[in-house]
Amino acid sequence: MSHEGIRMVSPEEAARENEAAQPLPRIAMTPDKVRVLLTEGKGLEIDWQDGHRSAWTFAWLRDACPCATCVDERKNEGRAIGQPKLKAADLLPMYKPLAKPASAHAVGRYALQFNWLDGHSAGIYSWEFLRRNCQCQECRFSREETTGAAQ
Repeated sequence: MSHEGIRMVSPEEAARENEAAQPLPRIAMTPDKVRVLLTEGKGLEIDWQDGHRSAWTFAWLRDACPCATCVDERKNEGRAIGQPKLKAADLLPMYKPLAKPASAHAVGRYALQFNWLDGHSAGIYSWEFLRRNCQCQECRFSREETTGAAQ
């Protein structure tokens, strides 16, 4: 008997995968109003058709970039979605500008794409990705209850 393709996962990882596999109702993933607050430098706000309201800071969005390169980097470093990179202990800390996009544009009817000031622009933030990673207190509490870990 071959054991190829068998993957061992922790109960927490299995719970996260099961939650991600559950389909969201279409109304929960359809934005009613989208506001990218570029001028204010605040972030992204979405009012969903189901009445829920979500908001993300630009720093969180940059650290949560869903492109393959960033996902792989986070996985290798053991970071959660939206968790910033660990800072090296420098003698003289370097100034790091706040994450801010130069522009943002719609990708079809299903996503947003940001062109970040650091030159990165590969991430496509689907409505489903954004809704599943809502940063409101209610959604974060719900995820912590499900997985047992703070995000």
